[in-house]
Amino acid sequence: MTRSVSFLSRLLDAGVDVRFADLPRVEGATGRFLLQQMAAVAELEAGMISARTKAALQAAKRRGVKLGGDHGARPTARQRARAIAVRQEQARNRALDLAPTVAELASGAVSLRAIAAGLDERGIPAARGGLWSANQVARLLEIIASPFGGSAAASAAVVA
Repeated sequence: MTRSVSFLSRLLDAGVDVRFADLPRVEGATGRFLLQQMAAVAELEAGMISARTKAALQAAKRRGVKLGGDHGARPTARQRARAIAVRQEQARNRALDLAPTVAELASGAVSLRAIAAGLDERGIPAARGGLWSANQVARLLEIIASPFGGSAAASAAVVA
C-alpha cells in the first residue's frame, strides 16, 4: 500500500479503515503496530533499492555505458521518408473518412470555426485527440481537395 511510514501514520490518524485481502485482521493497537512495522520494512527496502540502483548506474557510467536516450540510433533518410509517407497516408485516410461529415457541416457553416465547432459537437476528436481549430479544418479541407486526397465530387462539395 505504501512505503512511507509517515503516510500510513497520517492515514491511520485520520481514522481511515484499512483492510487487506492477505492480512484480514488489522484491528486495534496490535494491528496498527503490525502495519507500521510492515511499512517501516517497506520504506527501508525502498531506500536500499534506490541506493543499489544509483550505485549500479554510476558503475555502468564509469564503464562507459551510455545511459538513457536513444543509444545513438538514427533513422536513415529512407526511414524518415517512409515515416512521413505513412503519416500523410493516415491523414489522407482520416480526411476522406470525415469528408461527408465536413461536407454536411460546410453546407450550413459560414466559417472554418463553425465547421470546427460542428465536429466538436459531434464528438469527433481532432487528430491528436483534442478540440478542432480553424487551422485544422483548413488543412483537412486541403487534403480532401488535393488531387491525391479524394474524389473530385467530394472535394468540390466540401470546398464549395
